[in-house]
Amino acid sequence: MNIGCSWSGGKDSCFALMETLGKDFQLRALVNMMNENGLISRSHGLPISILQQQADAMNVSLITRATSWNKYQDNFIESLEIIANDYDVKAIVFGDIDLQQHRDWEEMVCSKVGLSAILPLWKIDRKELVMKMLNEGIECMIVSCNTTMGDRFTGRVMTLELVAELEKMGIDVCGENGEFHTVVINCPLFQHPIRLPAYSTILHENYWFLQWQS
Repeated sequence: MNIGCSWSGGKDSCFALMETLGKDFQLRALVNMMNENGLISRSHGLPISILQQQADAMNVSLITRATSWNKYQDNFIESLEIIANDYDVKAIVFGDIDLQQHRDWEEMVCSKVGLSAILPLWKIDRKELVMKMLNEGIECMIVSCNTTMGDRFTGRVMTLELVAELEKMGIDVCGENGEFHTVVINCPLFQHPIRLPAYSTILHENYWFLQWQS
């Protein structure tokens, strides 16, 4: 079966894809929603150059769409229509873990275009999950985090030691509630690691983000 992936560029969507491929599924396309100017991703603040590197490392097409939050759902559905029609995709992989409202939305938008939603990480214990990601070869770095964590965490690579540090602070180790986001630098799906551009940090609406140099 041909599948697509709702691709944030971070660890959860990546590991969901790792858990899905190899089970009679063929990856055809990644889909990512960008901000209004189409330069950085809506959720993680990643420039399209990083997302394209990730897609190239998997030898797969990247479908992006610039959107406001108000038009997000309509544009996401239109993007799903494109990969369903142009790439003969039958299902979309999502990296959500246990937030029911997210799953309900994903199943709804997929149903609008006759696709199935695949959530391979669903209901896995969050700490068990992040440990499994690291042990199975995902290399990722924190690209944004809330002010509770602070900007000292931006740019840090996820390690077992960092997981323990987050746990000690009472931070969810998967960041499932939006505490932090990551970018995958390397994983078993990539033919080679990606190269990250230089960056600085910026505070925006109570979140620290990496601001990438063009």
